[in-house]
Amino acid sequence: MADTVEPLVKVEGLSVHFPVGRVGFWGGQHRYVHAVDGVTFDIFPGETLGLVGESGSGKTTTGRTILRRIDPTSGRIVFRGQDITAVSGEELRRLRRHMQLVFQDPYASLNPRQRVVDIVAEPLVVHGLVKNTAAGRDRVVELLELCGLPADAADRYPHAFSGGQRQRVGIARALALEPDFLVADEPVSALDVSIQAQVVNLLQDLQERLGLTVLFIAHDLSVVRHISDRIAIMYAGVLVEVADKDTIYDSPRHPYTEALLSAVPIPDPALQTHRERIVLTGDAPNPIVPPTGCRFHTRCPYRQQTRCGDEIPALRELSPGHAVACHWAEDIAAGHVTAQTGRLRGPRVTALREPE
Repeated sequence: MADTVEPLVKVEGLSVHFPVGRVGFWGGQHRYVHAVDGVTFDIFPGETLGLVGESGSGKTTTGRTILRRIDPTSGRIVFRGQDITAVSGEELRRLRRHMQLVFQDPYASLNPRQRVVDIVAEPLVVHGLVKNTAAGRDRVVELLELCGLPADAADRYPHAFSGGQRQRVGIARALALEPDFLVADEPVSALDVSIQAQVVNLLQDLQERLGLTVLFIAHDLSVVRHISDRIAIMYAGVLVEVADKDTIYDSPRHPYTEALLSAVPIPDPALQTHRERIVLTGDAPNPIVPPTGCRFHTRCPYRQQTRCGDEIPALRELSPGHAVACHWAEDIAAGHVTAQTGRLRGPRVTALREPE
């Protein structure tokens, strides 16, 4: 795809650092949270890129920075061929018609004092597409029905809906301006498991029907595999592996990706009992003082005394479309580098296969 189609979204060396005060004599030294550091990836028209990582890895910050809700510290964001890294004012407002966000918490993202018709019509009014809520009512009803809600939902308040229904309202609001690009920031993490599949299926159906390009942020690998075309794995503010979903699940090459996959239950008791578990030791690094060298080396079972703590690994392609940021990825795959700590032995089962 990369050889024939230009990316809709192109992120180059994106970094976001938040100031958290000063230290040193007379407070002369600034301290920063390194939320995102040097992230680079593309999202192509019509695809869904899943961005995965544990809490605090920088996923949400990355998504919101792409939408320019957070100013980047460095790097470039290109949308439809235009560098939007420094846009502001009226130009930024016009840009946001084409880039929208589905929030994580459907309970906090909807104004409890507004009816659904006012919530969904608000973007239309703000961007001057309709004069008032009454003029946009037909469009609101169309959007609600598109998202699986009845027309009479327009006159009700958010408290009258379940979590899944509220998230459908949030999706309808995000689609009101007919955006090209949608950032779904953990849209099912606050929902009951029984409802998650319905919302994920809705997003997948809308993407196919409307030709949306989606950045799907999540920490649930089974959900991400269901909806994504490609998957990017993030750890402590950096990308460690990017590949298509089948490659990530069947042939992971970064130790952190392996650890994530080993924690996902397999719906087969025999495989689940005998699979190899990778137990990471230690805690996630302090984002104010991140580790030198590879960010993952302080917890990596394959860490070596040479390079890992001194040299930052580049995100490089091991095969077409499969990029990994690990000094020893080829050697680990070939068995030349073995794990030192943190592995419970058993038959190696890294691929997560659903029952036939």
